[in-house]
Amino acid sequence: MAPASAATKCSSSCSASGLALLLLLVLMAAGTSSAQLSTSFYSSSCPGVYDSVKSAIQSAIATEQRMGASIVRLFFHDCFVQGCDASLLLDDTASFQGEKMATPNNGSVRGFEVIDAVKSAVEKVCPGVVSCADILAIAARDSVVILGGPSWDVKVGRRDSTTAVGEKLHPSPCFSGANNNIPPPTSGLANLTSLFAAQGLSQKDMVALSGAHTIGQARCTNFRAHVYNDTNIDGTFARTRQSGCPRTSGSGDNNLAPLDLQTPTVFENNYYKNLVCKKGLLHSDQELFNGGATDAQVQSYISSQSTFFSDFVTGMIKMGDITPLTGSNGQIRKNCRMIN
Repeated sequence: MAPASAATKCSSSCSASGLALLLLLVLMAAGTSSAQLSTSFYSSSCPGVYDSVKSAIQSAIATEQRMGASIVRLFFHDCFVQGCDASLLLDDTASFQGEKMATPNNGSVRGFEVIDAVKSAVEKVCPGVVSCADILAIAARDSVVILGGPSWDVKVGRRDSTTAVGEKLHPSPCFSGANNNIPPPTSGLANLTSLFAAQGLSQKDMVALSGAHTIGQARCTNFRAHVYNDTNIDGTFARTRQSGCPRTSGSGDNNLAPLDLQTPTVFENNYYKNLVCKKGLLHSDQELFNGGATDAQVQSYISSQSTFFSDFVTGMIKMGDITPLTGSNGQIRKNCRMIN
């Protein structure tokens, strides 16, 4: 506050030091502005990045349609821990255990090899320019669009983290970030709302972003308790899911079932229609329509897919803004799996 106050008190006969101070303030303001994310960040340095990412993602989804959902999930899990900084993409080394080994990610998140392929394609166009964090953000958008969902202009300019949660020097407080920040499938509505709020996302954002479960699949270990123990579930639906998910823990844990019963490879609003029929696969899904504060929002998305799409886009943009590294912070990794 003091420098700004001093600047306003300068008269027309400002001293050289006063002018220098004013110049410094202007430069600082400009630096702050330039450090913000922008949809035009690569317009001069790498205009071909978008075509490169889209082509590689199209190829990956053509090979396996489920991959689109996996890429969106990668982006979500990355942003919820340390912000959108590509720290999730780092492999373990002798000096730290990365986010990949945290409970919500270990044996669950996938698509790392696809991001590797996208990074290689982008490096051929403009080496050393585009961060892995931005590649992941663009790839998530393209995955949604390719599967029939809405498009949006992705804000870019992120840089990559040089650290990952769970570093062996500080295992307890750091590693717990990945374990505690990402909502588990057993979450109730209050916990979901709280975990999203901790990232600056509203309950409305949470319900809209949960609509990403209109694509993809979940493992038996994540929905077993819901289909066997919960009462807020359609009986026939529960029995269908039980047939591929034995009650005993450890048996069939990795067996898959679609998150959206009807169209698991098409991005639309059937996910919410399932919730009203008590056919949400995860406990956390069904909590969005269970006689609570979010029931009306779910109903609104059933009535208007365009409303869902609009709110989803708003949520994705807000999520992409979670504490990015910009300016001189972080680095542009040459390989998304390791620090330069």
